[in-house]
Amino acid sequence: MDRLETTESEKKAISELLVSLRDALGSQLDSRDVSTLTQMVDEAMAGQHIQRDIFGLNPMLFGLQTAMIAVEEIGLRRDGVLAIIIYCCQISEHHPIEELSRKFGSGVAQIIHGLQRVQQLYAKSPAVESENFRNLLISFAEDLRVILIMIADRVNLMRQIRDTDREEERQRVSEEASYLYAPLAHKLGLYKVKSELEDLSLKYLEHNAYYMIREKLSATKRERDAYIDRFIGPIEAKLKEIGLRFHMKGRTKSIHSIWQKMKKQKCGFEGIYDLFAIRIIIDAPLDKEKMQCWQVFSVITDMYQPNPKRMRDWLSVPKSNGYESLHITVLGPENKWVEVQIRTERMDEVAERGLAAHWRYKGVKGDAGIDEWLGNIRAALESNDDLQMMDQFKMDLYDDEVFVFTPKGDLLKFPKGATVLDFAYTIHSNVGNRCVGGRINGKMVPVREPLRSGDTVEILTSNTQKPKQDWLGIVKTSRAKSKIRLALKETQVKDGLYAKEMLERRFKNRKVELEEAIMSQLIHKMGFKETRDFYKQLADEKLDPNEVIERYVELRNHETGNTPPPPQRSAGTFNYENPEEEFTRHNDDVLVVDQNLRGIDFQLAKCCNPIYGDKIFGFVTVNGGIKVHRADCPNAPELRRRFGYRMVRARWSGKGSSQYSITLRVVGNDDIGIVNNITSIISKEEKIMMRSINIDSHDGLFGGILVVQLDDTARLEALIKKIRTVKGVKQVERL
Repeated sequence: MDRLETTESEKKAISELLVSLRDALGSQLDSRDVSTLTQMVDEAMAGQHIQRDIFGLNPMLFGLQTAMIAVEEIGLRRDGVLAIIIYCCQISEHHPIEELSRKFGSGVAQIIHGLQRVQQLYAKSPAVESENFRNLLISFAEDLRVILIMIADRVNLMRQIRDTDREEERQRVSEEASYLYAPLAHKLGLYKVKSELEDLSLKYLEHNAYYMIREKLSATKRERDAYIDRFIGPIEAKLKEIGLRFHMKGRTKSIHSIWQKMKKQKCGFEGIYDLFAIRIIIDAPLDKEKMQCWQVFSVITDMYQPNPKRMRDWLSVPKSNGYESLHITVLGPENKWVEVQIRTERMDEVAERGLAAHWRYKGVKGDAGIDEWLGNIRAALESNDDLQMMDQFKMDLYDDEVFVFTPKGDLLKFPKGATVLDFAYTIHSNVGNRCVGGRINGKMVPVREPLRSGDTVEILTSNTQKPKQDWLGIVKTSRAKSKIRLALKETQVKDGLYAKEMLERRFKNRKVELEEAIMSQLIHKMGFKETRDFYKQLADEKLDPNEVIERYVELRNHETGNTPPPPQRSAGTFNYENPEEEFTRHNDDVLVVDQNLRGIDFQLAKCCNPIYGDKIFGFVTVNGGIKVHRADCPNAPELRRRFGYRMVRARWSGKGSSQYSITLRVVGNDDIGIVNNITSIISKEEKIMMRSINIDSHDGLFGGILVVQLDDTARLEALIKKIRTVKGVKQVERL
């Protein structure tokens, strides 16, 4: 890069600009400011600290030009101008912020600090076209004046690089002006600056399109001017007649706007009809602004036919950036549509110069609109008589968001308070699950370290790391929370499967048959709503497998009736056990399970004891056999919900010689002889064998459990009906 040797023409321009700036700022600059600044600039020049930039521009001259734009076209004052000169002349690189604050005040130092932070941000080589970068840029700037200076700087640079031979650098600068600085200028209501940035960007990026449109505008200028005169003549006469003070002008659309419209409508230049707009600017007192604007509106719409669909009322509700105007489109002479903008002198200055124009007016109330922060800035400026608020105003924009970089320079947005762990899960769920910490700007940090705007974050992982429950309290983003919950669930499932396999091995070693239905009952009896919670406690060694097996055996014995008889409570207690040989099922293929499979290994579930005629289904056990359950088995809903994939269709294929053990519960009055009556009925029934009766009486009532052997549901239903006819029996139900 070339050393700075200021040419005579540059020295002359610098001298003239210094005089112009002193005149423009007037009393805002005191003699101490001028002498201190002059001394520092002379020192910088003598020490050869200043270098020309990549385009060969003199930084001192460039800074003064930028300051002039900031004063004349944006409205910055003393602090902003001094900050521009000190920063552009690279004085700030050789003088600490504290020293600059002492010599020029905290306002100047604050702006310079913001400019330095922005420069550091650019040094990360981010993808500046992203919306995230624009937001980060604003939050990094800290002070609104930093953004205004950056816009002025880019306008100046775009003007100066017209004849440069550094084509690649000019293209980069132009692209940034188009998708970063022009939208910022628009956001702040700097429409004139925004249009210039867009037009110059188009000129450098799409040279042919720019000059084609410019030449066609030049060729049609005389015709366009003549039409404007014909259109405004009658309006001008009428407005003078009613006594309004105003002036009118025709405004041609910017070249960039015309090009965008041509691309959007897919037509040539000749297909764009609204190439210009008529602007009527009224010199109205503040309290009569709206009334006189609507008066002009009435005159025009009486004279020309309006298009109601294209009316825009920004008088009643100004735009969020302070723009106030009334837009209508009317059918003018030769049946051409013409846009008319009606506004006052104050509104026009605000439209041209944005927020800065508000500083000149007091008591102007604007609607905050969508962008609350802009509304707050306006309110602060408008209510401040001595204009000190702008010097003190510090932006808290995007206070609820942070923007951080990946090591590759990609920019990511997070809510305020987000941590390294949030960043890891944003990259990938596997990165998050294995995250053990990170590096922020090269410094090692834990997973709970909060992110700050502008940080460069790198994630450290380990294959042995697993998500932890307390991570849910560390992360802020919903994505990270959902990924952690999913990972914890998957871990729990894996641990549960391991615990289940371990428990099944213990059952096998103890030679205890494991039945899913009974195990499901046991899990619920132990107070677990979810089976996975039970197996998780087993995996965490909070439950003793041996104790589980003991309780399982106890429950199984109770369910199958193999428990000792209840203690006698009254003289009516009766117990009977049939000494005959235990019941056995004959495997004569009375079942068809699933796809016509016969003769497979199956067992009748002891939880519901199905018999021939019951609606049934098969359940594949862990050992590969099939348990047959009644369709109305009390365990059926849970089995379907948790193990639906292990359920198979089953039906009775034909009646065989098998007999089935059925348990009945009988409740009634403890009358003399009632037990004999019940047993008598059972003994008289053909093909029904009594297995056992356990009856317990208390306070004149008895409850009994009867176990009988029979061969189908028809015989069972007949038996139940007969028992219900016994005097004193109140209820008979199958268990």
